[in-house]
Amino acid sequence: MFLFKKKQKEIIQPDWKITKKCLDLIIESAKSSYPKEFGALLRVDSNDRFTINELVLLPGTISGDSHAIFRLHMLPVDFSIVGTIHSHPSPVPYPSKADLELFRKHGKIHIIAAKPYDYNSWRVYDHNGLKIDIKII
Repeated sequence: MFLFKKKQKEIIQPDWKITKKCLDLIIESAKSSYPKEFGALLRVDSNDRFTINELVLLPGTISGDSHAIFRLHMLPVDFSIVGTIHSHPSPVPYPSKADLELFRKHGKIHIIAAKPYDYNSWRVYDHNGLKIDIKII
């Protein structure tokens, strides 16, 4: 019997935002990489650490028909990089087991863009693989 209950910490998700310009770049990059996957890193604004405004192309990233392999040893020391984006050449924007492993190890927020690569075919996930909302600004 426990006399004291441990308080559960309430997890508060930040209000993530992405610029329309950055989202357009993601969509167009995924389209131009098709049928291979596109992969990049997400960078936030220096004034607002929850607004994604840039993509960082990691040197040595390998794109294949069913994978994008990041050379994470090439990751710059940059605390404004908060997560990843990669595309799926299928219409399924849900994370695979490999995606979930990447999410858990690298970053706070992750985007998957799926075919047909438009404003309705992308999803955003946290580091646990849970779908989160993001505002386009």
